[in-house]
Amino acid sequence: MTDSLRDQLLGLGFKPAPKPERKPERRPDPRREAHKPAGKGGAHPKPGQDGKPRPSQGAGKPRRSQEDIDLAKAYAIRAQREKDERIEAERVKQEEARVRREAKAKLEAFLKDKALNDAEADIARHFPYGGKIKRIYVNAEQLKALNGGELGVVQQNGRYLLVTAAVLAEAEALFAPAIALKVDPDAPAGNDPYADPQYQVPDDLVW
Repeated sequence: MTDSLRDQLLGLGFKPAPKPERKPERRPDPRREAHKPAGKGGAHPKPGQDGKPRPSQGAGKPRRSQEDIDLAKAYAIRAQREKDERIEAERVKQEEARVRREAKAKLEAFLKDKALNDAEADIARHFPYGGKIKRIYVNAEQLKALNGGELGVVQQNGRYLLVTAAVLAEAEALFAPAIALKVDPDAPAGNDPYADPQYQVPDDLVW
C-alpha cells in the first residue's frame, strides 16, 4: 500500500493495524542446562545407544591366571584329603577302642570264678609285663606247674590271676594283650631267669 492511499484511509478514520509484538529472545540459562538430563526427553541414554561401546562386565578387575586357579584347586583338594584322613583316623581309633572295651568285658565275664590265686601263697614269681617286672604269689606246687606251662597268668583290672593253660588259651583268644605270663614248657630254662624262686629283685626296682 502506497503512502498516499494510507494517508487517505487514515483521513477517513481508519486506524492503522497494530504491529505484532516481538518477544524478547531468551538466552539459555547455563545453570539449568547443567542440571538438564542428557538425551531425548530428559532420559539417560542406555549403554550402547550413544554409539559408544558398552564396557564389558568385570572391567577394571584383574583376571586370575590359569596358574592361580590350578593352584587354588590343588590347595582345596589337599585340604579336603587331609580332612578326610583325620576323620578316618578318628573313626578307626574309636572303632578300635570299642572293640577293645568289648573284648575286655568278655574276658572279665569269662574269667569269673576261674582264678586259682592262693591267699596263703608266699612265693613270689616274677615276670616281665608292660615293660616292667611284675610278680604273683604262688605256692610251691603252683610254681612248678607255672614253670611247666600248666598254669599261666592273666592281667585283669590291675590284678594278676593264676589260671590253667586251657583258660589261658581262651583268654588269649578273647584279648591277647591281657596275657601276662605264658611259659613254653619246651623252651630252655635259661630263657626265663625269673622262673627260679631264689631270683632276687634289685631294691631300687620301681614297681
